[in-house]
Amino acid sequence: MTMQESELIYDWNTAGQGDVRPARGKVELCDETLRDGLQSASVRSPSLEEQLQILRRISELGIEAADIGLPGAGPHAVEQVEALAREIAEEKLAVSPNCAARTMEADIQPIIDVSERTGVLIEAACFLGSSPIRQYTEGWDLDRMLGLTEKAIRFAVGHGLPVMYVTEDTSRAQPDTVRALYNLAIELGAKRLCVCDTAGHSSPAGARAVVSFVRSIVDEAGVDVGIDWHGHRDRGLDIANCI
Repeated sequence: MTMQESELIYDWNTAGQGDVRPARGKVELCDETLRDGLQSASVRSPSLEEQLQILRRISELGIEAADIGLPGAGPHAVEQVEALAREIAEEKLAVSPNCAARTMEADIQPIIDVSERTGVLIEAACFLGSSPIRQYTEGWDLDRMLGLTEKAIRFAVGHGLPVMYVTEDTSRAQPDTVRALYNLAIELGAKRLCVCDTAGHSSPAGARAVVSFVRSIVDEAGVDVGIDWHGHRDRGLDIANCI
């Protein structure tokens, strides 16, 4: 089976060429040093004490939230996440923790367990690939993606966790797919939607176009749901896209 490039990606960079000046409004930060920041091959995995120091610095800087790991990766990851959550509780750090999880109960359950053991409310950042090229690679259709989304969010919300629903590669995903996934996530009780430029594809115009589209979905739903932007710097546009 062969597919044309236009079938494998949807280019939000050409979807809207309007004003790309920064919008005014409140901006919150979520630091991902303790999760995505450790994934480079050139990065030495820090000790637990160094991770705790990073967490304290995040709080001292006034950063609102921090991704403290992916406990579904195994027992060692669970231990580190639990230690970081306990630090937040014991030191009364002013930072809201979240943990990454695939849209699988097996990844969400360790977050529930750590939250219960530490008494710290941890947001589950449940992620799922959304672009045509991811669907082609994984062998997914939209019904499969909606099924995974529903099962995961119902499980997390049913156990009292706030949910951030994360669509990987959103900046190359079809509008109809984005709308279907986010409408379902909102309906199921997700509190935040995370728009991802996973492959560093976006230009500032593209970032504005896809986030504006997601904003329209939230507005149409008439609910109080936050929107996150998760950018990459493959082309050096990370800061420009965030702004």
